[in-house]
Amino acid sequence: MKEFTGKVALVTGGSRGIGAAIAQRLARDGAAVALTYVNAADKARAVAKQIDAEGGRVLVIRADNADPRAVTAAVEQTVRDLGRIDILVNNAGIFTGGPLEEMTLEQVDRTLAIDVRAVFLASQAAARHMGQGGRIITIGSALAERVPGPGMTLYAMCKSALTGLTKGLARDLGPRGITVTVVHGGLIDTDMNPADGPGSDFLSNVTALGRYGTADDIAATVAHLAGDGGRYASGTAITIDGGFAA
Repeated sequence: MKEFTGKVALVTGGSRGIGAAIAQRLARDGAAVALTYVNAADKARAVAKQIDAEGGRVLVIRADNADPRAVTAAVEQTVRDLGRIDILVNNAGIFTGGPLEEMTLEQVDRTLAIDVRAVFLASQAAARHMGQGGRIITIGSALAERVPGPGMTLYAMCKSALTGLTKGLARDLGPRGITVTVVHGGLIDTDMNPADGPGSDFLSNVTALGRYGTADDIAATVAHLAGDGGRYASGTAITIDGGFAA
C-alpha cells in the first residue's frame, strides 16, 4: 500500500512548476489530489491527465487566490468531491519586484492577498475539516532568510510572514494533532525562474552547491513532511536552497 492511500490532498497553484511536481508526487504516493489554477487551464489538464494515466484520482479547480471566496470554495469543493482533506499544500503565489519607491499600493495589496491572506484563509478552511494527522504545508522562499540585492522587499516581506503564520497555526492546531510547516525554496528551475535564464550563472554561484534545484526537490520534501517522516515537525521552516542562505 502506498503511503498516502486513502488520503486527500489539495495543492494550490498546481498547474505548473513546483505545484505540478508536488501534485504528481503526492498522487504517485497514493493520495487523491485536487489542484487549483487561475489561467493555465491547458497545463492544469495536462497535469491531471498525467496523474490519471498513472492510476491516480485527481480534481481540477479553477480558483484565483486573489479572491478570498474562491480560496475557501476550493477547500470546500475538495471535501465535497473527494470526501475529505488530509493535506493542504499552499503553493500558489506571485512575485512582485522592483524599486521600493515605485511599488504601488495595488501591487502591495495584491501580493499580500495572494501570498499571505490566501494562505491564512485556505489553512483556516482546511482546518475545519482536518483531524488527527492532518498536514498544512506552505511553500515559501529562501528570500525570507536572505535578501541578496535590492528590489525584493515586498516579496521578502510576504514570504517572511509565512514563517510567523506557520508558527501560530502550529500552536492553534497542534492539540488536534495537525502539523504545520513552511518550505522555503531557493533557486528552483521552473518556467518562471529558468536555470538558463538571464543572470542564472551569477545566481547559481550564490548557492553553496553552485546550481539550481528542481521542482522535484521541493516535492520530495513536501512528501516527507506530509508523511510519517514529518509527524513530529511542526511550527518550523525547512529551507531547500542548495546553500543559498548559508
